[in-house]
Amino acid sequence: MLTVTSVNVNGLRAAAKKGFVEWLAETSADVLCLQEVRAEPGQLPQAAGAPEGWHVTHAPAAAKGRAGVSLYTRREPDAVRTGFGSEEFDGSGRYLEADLPGVTVASLYLPSGEVGTERQDEKYRFMDAFLPYLRSLRERAAADGREVLVCGDWNIAPAEADLRNWRANRKNSGFLPEERAWLSRVLSPGDGGYVDVVRALHPDTEGPYSWWSYRGRAFDNDSGWRIDLHAATKGLADRAVEGFVERAATHTERWSDHAPVTVVYDL
Repeated sequence: MLTVTSVNVNGLRAAAKKGFVEWLAETSADVLCLQEVRAEPGQLPQAAGAPEGWHVTHAPAAAKGRAGVSLYTRREPDAVRTGFGSEEFDGSGRYLEADLPGVTVASLYLPSGEVGTERQDEKYRFMDAFLPYLRSLRERAAADGREVLVCGDWNIAPAEADLRNWRANRKNSGFLPEERAWLSRVLSPGDGGYVDVVRALHPDTEGPYSWWSYRGRAFDNDSGWRIDLHAATKGLADRAVEGFVERAATHTERWSDHAPVTVVYDL
């Protein structure tokens, strides 16, 4: 079995003070993909940034205090690569991948965007550059007899079932028609060739949500979004036996505004 967990930590230094370290000590994950770490490795406490029993690679952003992705693996990866060959984005702390036996696992933090601003333009540029890379990654992996798993905060809810208040968010970043059309291409067998693993395991349910705003009572009312995805090549997706969101029991027990999304793969 290979258990993979992905979570946007919303600042690892802050999360470490709120319960991430304790959660990490208890997790059964073999691979952990983190997003929005927002720190240089030397700024992190050892228990969070270099814990015993893990091989850790951090890819911080060149812009201090922003973005940042990390990969924690129980065994040492055969290879690790930062970025996806984009001059604009390879230093932005948004993509990191590692080769493990039979599978390449990546941690992704896709830009969040904001309608009518440069942030949305940046998001579209990232998307335009990233889809061709996803295709080539899948093709190269297939040629080597490998599967691919891209986990992370994709910052796009695929469908109406993936956010509680979808009607009110049709003109907001994260649920724009253009964004959803792009993600549909990623998840199309004839295009990107990836599978939304958690949705495949839970085809007829709303959610399970993985992000809730800190504003209002979004968490208590389960008014969330499902934007933290496991996107896998079909061979690996077919081996997924269990997928779930590790939702905190109460609002006060949260150490991020996102919750870990875990999938167990029978390899």
